[in-house]
Amino acid sequence: MIIEKIETFITEMVGFVRITTGTGDFGWGQVPTYNADITSLILYRQVAPHALGNDVSNALALITHITEFEHKFPGSYLRRALAGLDTAIWDLQSRPRELPVCALIGGTPGPVRAYASSMKRDIKPEQEASRMLELADTKGFDAFKIRVGSECGHDRDEWPDRTETMIKVMSRAFGGQSALLADANSCYSPERAINIGKMLEDGQFCHFEEPCPYWEFEQTRKVREALDIDVMGGEQECKLPRWRHMIDEHVVDIVQPDICYAGGLDRTLEVAKMAAGKGLPCTPHSANLSMVTLFTMHLLRAIPNAGNYLELSIEGEDYYPWQQDLFTENPYQVGDGHVTVANAPGWGMDINPEWLNQAAYCISSA
Repeated sequence: MIIEKIETFITEMVGFVRITTGTGDFGWGQVPTYNADITSLILYRQVAPHALGNDVSNALALITHITEFEHKFPGSYLRRALAGLDTAIWDLQSRPRELPVCALIGGTPGPVRAYASSMKRDIKPEQEASRMLELADTKGFDAFKIRVGSECGHDRDEWPDRTETMIKVMSRAFGGQSALLADANSCYSPERAINIGKMLEDGQFCHFEEPCPYWEFEQTRKVREALDIDVMGGEQECKLPRWRHMIDEHVVDIVQPDICYAGGLDRTLEVAKMAAGKGLPCTPHSANLSMVTLFTMHLLRAIPNAGNYLELSIEGEDYYPWQQDLFTENPYQVGDGHVTVANAPGWGMDINPEWLNQAAYCISSA
């Protein structure tokens, strides 16, 4: 199966990729959200010339070749562009076989337990707990993630005592009955993170995500060693050697690669395999309702060290207006706290033609 065309449908916020072979077979993928238009330019300039005319039977070999050829550009944007190609290749390989992607990587379709993931820091603790309780009643969620501190905040909170109050309010509402997770988004120094971590432990939280600046591995490991609560991290990492170091040195208890940030499904499978070799679970980052969460659902149905649940954003079009009308049908219907990987070819979804028609379009062909 030789790649003949690479097409992109892009807005500033989100971008889909379609690859087509000489036989007319096609597959859909996605570059990460946010500045997707910039990532699309990288795709055409530094990825498409290497991919066009090549066979897709070994996606990892092709992705590795492009990474090595473009070795002077080791950063995030190239990996983001590669994710669009890689995820489209997996869809392309699955459709003619009439199999879901998860089946090609050793898994089966079926339900995936999800945690309700809040993206808000401007919400009051009582309001946060209230909407989580409603989700428990209406959708059956039994796991919830809240935000603590401020993003890259140098120990600052969104407002005084918000984090302490949030922990207490959520603990009263759910403690001991549901899984509670907290995400600091690189806010804290080790000392403050340990202090917050002990509060979380007292509040019966089970996961503490990205407590320190994510690039400071030793700070995060210091926090992990001081706490009983599981420390999570890795969503921003796109370089496999850094992943190897993070895993070998046991910087975190649970790894959180993002399929789109890491460079695609193939590279994320490499991270999950590294983690499995050290006995670490993999609970990927998937913080919006574009295709990245769908990719993650297929991954979790296949890897042996899948974490306890999928990250499922609870923010709708009022918070992420660009999420509106992406798909012909919502692939993230929740029942009893679970979403389902469909027994349908490829990623098991269709992108809304009306959305495609209004997106910026580009094509590169052999």
